[in-house]
Amino acid sequence: MSDATLTDPATPRRRLPDRLQSRSARLLKSWEVLLLGVAVAIFVANSLASPYFLNAWNLSDATFNFTEKAMIAFAMALLIISGEIDLSVASIIALASTAMGFAVQMGAGTPELVLIGLATGLACGAINGALVTGLGLPSIVVTIGTMSLFRGISYIVLGDQAFRGYPAAFSYFGQGYVVWVISFELVLFAVLAVLYGILLHRTNFGRMVYAIGNNATAATFSGIRVGKVKFTLFLLTGLMSGIAAICLTARLGSTRPSIGTGWELEVVTMVVLGGVSILGGSGTIPGVVIAAFVMGLVTFGLGLLNVPGIVMSIFIGLLLIGVIALPRLWAMWRR
Repeated sequence: MSDATLTDPATPRRRLPDRLQSRSARLLKSWEVLLLGVAVAIFVANSLASPYFLNAWNLSDATFNFTEKAMIAFAMALLIISGEIDLSVASIIALASTAMGFAVQMGAGTPELVLIGLATGLACGAINGALVTGLGLPSIVVTIGTMSLFRGISYIVLGDQAFRGYPAAFSYFGQGYVVWVISFELVLFAVLAVLYGILLHRTNFGRMVYAIGNNATAATFSGIRVGKVKFTLFLLTGLMSGIAAICLTARLGSTRPSIGTGWELEVVTMVVLGGVSILGGSGTIPGVVIAAFVMGLVTFGLGLLNVPGIVMSIFIGLLLIGVIALPRLWAMWRR
């Protein structure tokens, strides 16, 4: 190509490939920036729709709408990026809460309750991981089965009863504040966001997760122990479900077998809304963090407007379908 061609203003300019564009240009076109703009718009809309929204304590309470689910979403994001999924997370919460409630009746204190909640979550994650990686079963089928299994055990133990009488110190995990309106759950959410961001984006383990999600066969021939990595991810998902069970049980002060019902849908929606491909291979933790705030702001704003819970469920279902369909619709429109 001649110099005249390069300098001629009449010559049409080709669009540079993404890899040749500046980092700032790629950032401005990213899903995370778009999602951040949506979050700001929702915040402004809520502040105009309700005079109670901008109250500091109300905003603090709004964080309870997403922090516990987001803790699970961080681990779920890694699992979905690897090409797997866990639909039993809400039932793990129920089983872990039931185990803690049963221990309270036996006189267990706060340290024992925390250990029981974490151990139950890890055990459930290990069961899912063993069935998927050990027997080679599809994760969606396995976790649908364990979803019924874990919650069924809770119903057998509790029936229509509830466990109460948790120690006062235990309630801090779900009701305590570190500084002024900054809750313990929000601080834990921030710490976990940083840890999972480092794990996924700054470590060899994170690069292995991406490699497995893009092509598990190629990852295997590259020397990555695919089964071991996936088993670890199921353990992390179970562990996060156990942590969420501790916080949720402490916040409610009681255990019922229906605790956390429907959370698996909201967790998956949060992950997919954050830009994680449901087919695996791509996604970021910052996107999941922003998506958590978006969903928290939406549900809290609708709550202030006295919108029924069933309408919120319909909205979340439509949101999940829309986010999954949007990339395909965009590609069809461009073609």
